Amino acid sequence: MKKVLALIAFAGFLTFGMSTSTIAAQETEGTEQLDSAALAAQAAQDELDRMAAEDAQAERDQQVADSTALAANTGDFSITTQLKTRFIEGGAIFMGIVLLCLILGLALTIERIVYLNLSTTNTKKLLGSIESALASGGVDAAKEVCRNTRGPVASIFYQGLDRSEEGIEMVEKSVVAYGGVQMGLMEKGMSWIGLFIALAPMLGFMGTVIGMIDAFDAIAKAGTISATVVAGGIKVALLTTVFGLIVAIILQVFYNYLLAKIDSLVNDMEDASISMIDILIKHKVTDSAFKA
Repeated sequence: MKKVLALIAFAGFLTFGMSTSTIAAQETEGTEQLDSAALAAQAAQDELDRMAAEDAQAERDQQVADSTALAANTGDFSITTQLKTRFIEGGAIFMGIVLLCLILGLALTIERIVYLNLSTTNTKKLLGSIESALASGGVDAAKEVCRNTRGPVASIFYQGLDRSEEGIEMVEKSVVAYGGVQMGLMEKGMSWIGLFIALAPMLGFMGTVIGMIDAFDAIAKAGTISATVVAGGIKVALLTTVFGLIVAIILQVFYNYLLAKIDSLVNDMEDASISMIDILIKHKVTDSAFKA
């Protein structure tokens, strides 16, 4: 009886062991199948990303080819056409921001050029008119000449004549003080132009960094180095830098012109102010008014 029970127990142990082995083998096989499916899905996703990058690059190339073909048909290979083509190749985001810097910088520059040109005065003619007015009609006639003349020099002369009753020292102080006010008005907006000069190449360099990052991301997704995949990111990187530098160069030229114009006007104001004080002393305007 004991032997029969031992045989039954041994048979049960063998049956349980075989069942456990079968279940473990099935679980291992299922895990391997899941891993294989995950790898296949990742490979499919990488292939889709690579195809999307290639399609985007092909679309940009097609736009460039269409622009080039249009220029070839019309016989137009000017600098403007080349700039338009490169602008499309560089992408809309950073190229648009760099273009906005150029537009705003040029708007401020044109406004300053118009203002400074309108501020230019023939100081010799104005001094002659003031001296004639002082000789014929006194201080009031000279102030009327200044009121009818446009520009910062005439405004400074008016302030000096308006203080002529308080003595020559007060005339000098008022001329110096109001000259500083006029100089501030002439330099208005120059800081914003300087900002756009610094901002344009910085945005270009940022586009360069982002373009290089996109190029390396494309390489990582493709799993291999392909000229088609890498060329798009590198082209964007270089074009944003080039356009940023072009914008900075254009604005810098106008900025230096404006600085030279302001310096010229300031020198004219200083020379004319000294001449006006000499005219007042010559005609004894301040002395007679002060004694009275």
